[in-house]
Amino acid sequence: MPELPFFPLTPTIKVFPDEPVREEWTRSQFEGFQNETISFQAAFCGTAEYDRRPVVLRAESPLKKQIRIRTVLSVPVRLAALPGADDNYLRKTPGLYPDLLRDQQPENPLAILRVQTEQWQSFWIDVEPEDECEPGVYPVELRLVTADDETVLASASVSVTILPGRLPAQKLIRTHWFHTDCLAEYYRVPVFSEEHWTIIENFIRTAVRRGCTMILTPLFTPPLDTAPGGERLTVQLVDVHVCKGAYTFGFDRLERWVEICRRCGVAYLEMSHLFTQWGAAAAPKIIATVDGEEKRLCGWETDAHGEAYAHFLSEFLPALMKKLNELGVAERAYFHISDEPSLDHLESYRHACSLVRPYLQGRPVIDALSDFAFYQTSALEKPVVALDHLEPFLQAGVPGLWTYYCVGQYRDVTNSFMAMPAARTRMLGVQLYRYQLEGFLQWGYNFYHTQLSLANLNPYEVTDAGGVFPSGDAFQVYPGADGKPEESIRFMLNHLAMQDLRALEALETLQGREQVLRLLEECAQGPLTLTDYPRDAAFFDRLRQRVNKELSGRL
Repeated sequence: MPELPFFPLTPTIKVFPDEPVREEWTRSQFEGFQNETISFQAAFCGTAEYDRRPVVLRAESPLKKQIRIRTVLSVPVRLAALPGADDNYLRKTPGLYPDLLRDQQPENPLAILRVQTEQWQSFWIDVEPEDECEPGVYPVELRLVTADDETVLASASVSVTILPGRLPAQKLIRTHWFHTDCLAEYYRVPVFSEEHWTIIENFIRTAVRRGCTMILTPLFTPPLDTAPGGERLTVQLVDVHVCKGAYTFGFDRLERWVEICRRCGVAYLEMSHLFTQWGAAAAPKIIATVDGEEKRLCGWETDAHGEAYAHFLSEFLPALMKKLNELGVAERAYFHISDEPSLDHLESYRHACSLVRPYLQGRPVIDALSDFAFYQTSALEKPVVALDHLEPFLQAGVPGLWTYYCVGQYRDVTNSFMAMPAARTRMLGVQLYRYQLEGFLQWGYNFYHTQLSLANLNPYEVTDAGGVFPSGDAFQVYPGADGKPEESIRFMLNHLAMQDLRALEALETLQGREQVLRLLEECAQGPLTLTDYPRDAAFFDRLRQRVNKELSGRL
């Protein structure tokens, strides 16, 4: 029987069943430093001789213990792109798109691939040395075999080079908003039960492993993507007690949260928003025990600028800061006022800031907003600006600038929609370096709701928040059956982007920033901006080969 068409590939492409693998995607050599994840793919095309036979990928290598193999599974995409999207999309039509990465398990029919005649499918391979491997060149023999009897259907040889040295720690502060309520709802476990805490830690650990350094911390249920007048499941770390008008606070759950973050390696804590989204008009939902009875103390009905909420903040925030200092994390705490206020909300936002700043001991306040007037009027010293609105902030030389992308960044700039090319998603790391940005925020690590949180969703079935956000906008990981996240191609591409960023920063310490910028433009074969950048996967090969050569033996 003839072997199936079978090729090792760059990680920076997406394999569709009906699109033949191109020669320029194929690779046989991969490399990275001792603390990098070295990723690549292997794709095959089915033929009638083996139709519908289950297959697995085997890797024989001295690196076998460091190799993880996952199947690339396609998920339904109903909304691939918004009207008016640019041409740099893989497709704009509904269909099945490759995204989900699932550890292959021969005993699980949902975790293995079956040969499909004249359809291309792929595996995702990670080599993670983690100081367990000496530098050197390692052969890896890939064999595509039948799951039942290990009949070899195809094979290929690649080499993986472990370069001497370790990339420096990530400087960029990076957060993908962590939605604690979605985990309790999807897994149907009580909020902050032992099962919930275990799941929370699993998801935080994966986020940190892939370069997230900050975690959204739900002091109170975060007032994010919630319909006015509606509410999300209560996930409140702080106990509030009111007795005869006097406040006291309990921080036991917050202490446990901080301990989990410490174990997982979280560097920064991002306190949930103290006012509602889109203008800071109301207070977040706060549940309290009032004279022995549990009730909602604050919510949409609470005037955020009234005396009652101002008094609450004057009591709560000093108590919170005292606790954060006791826990040793106050210096790593960041605060939010209101998400995405518009210019119409400028005065409301300024007033909200004035209520909280006296109690924060100089800790940074960050918020996603894009109107330059917020910075011009000193409403916010550390804005988080949408990628496509950065230019005036860059021209003004705003220090410590952050950026974000979400549903609105669908033209010209990078994003992580499923329909976007892998190279477009991976470009983020290079651009963060190019513009010396301090932080990056994306709103959906695990948002499994419709828009405005009107209903819960199964993200394996609905990837567009109910037909509102382009598929992939709302989440980076899937809720695995064992309470552990299953990663997406997009999240791994973001991880590779963070490694690119760290490599560029390492080279800068050796050669200076101007030399690194020249190297970037040489590899890009022209200027590299937020909207003008290489569209091809080969750019990252050119870049990392040049950078790695300069760094090898010097780290």
